[in-house]
Amino acid sequence: MDFKDKVAIVTGAGQGIGLEICKQLVAHGANVILNDLDVVLAEEAVAKMDRKKGNCIAFTGDSGDISVINQMVDKAVEEFGKLDIVVANAGITLFGEFLSYPPESFFEVMKVNLGGSFFLAQAAANQMKKQGLGGSILFMSSVTGHQAHENLAAYGMSKAALEMLAKNLVIELSPYKINVNTVAPGATLTERTLKDKDYFGTWENITPMGRPASVNDIAQAVLFLISDNAKHITGQSLVIDGGWTSVSPSPYKK
Repeated sequence: MDFKDKVAIVTGAGQGIGLEICKQLVAHGANVILNDLDVVLAEEAVAKMDRKKGNCIAFTGDSGDISVINQMVDKAVEEFGKLDIVVANAGITLFGEFLSYPPESFFEVMKVNLGGSFFLAQAAANQMKKQGLGGSILFMSSVTGHQAHENLAAYGMSKAALEMLAKNLVIELSPYKINVNTVAPGATLTERTLKDKDYFGTWENITPMGRPASVNDIAQAVLFLISDNAKHITGQSLVIDGGWTSVSPSPYKK
């Protein structure tokens, strides 16, 4: 997959899956705007890039803030002359029982996971339409948008909605040669999940393929869907979970 001279925005990319996507894009020749809310994480992430083929610059800010979204798109065009690819990876998980779930948590999840993705896609698509060169948009969903998870009603709802958004945008964006897809990761080893000392063992035991995903497992699938090799794939969701959704044993012990 060749991304030479392609320009991409990846949100929530200071660590984990987003960071690996950026690393792979830059290594394959892309110029990337790496967004994260945390300025230190963003700058440290950019410092980790191998920039022999591509380039990467940090852009800090809340990816759920429409003004930040518009500034990111403007920055991509200002720095690199165009925008070809957007990966709406940023998202937050706020656990809580449905019966007592607070409104502030609900609206924060929807603001970042849904609002941020929706309006980033909107701003990017308008820029791509203006350019007349097509483009690729990818939303980061989750297996929790396919299977129920305890204490994740709001989060799972937001992830399922992103998959419907991708389908709906096929109607409006295909005339401009913009394809839109989602990736739905299952259990994945990241800096956040590895803080739980039981995480690997739990998912190793209940994942048919015998292990949780690595960030590279997810990034490689993302790279395919945003590459020119996948231009005729649109409105689809790819689940990457080692088979977990096929059997769906709960990670929670009763």
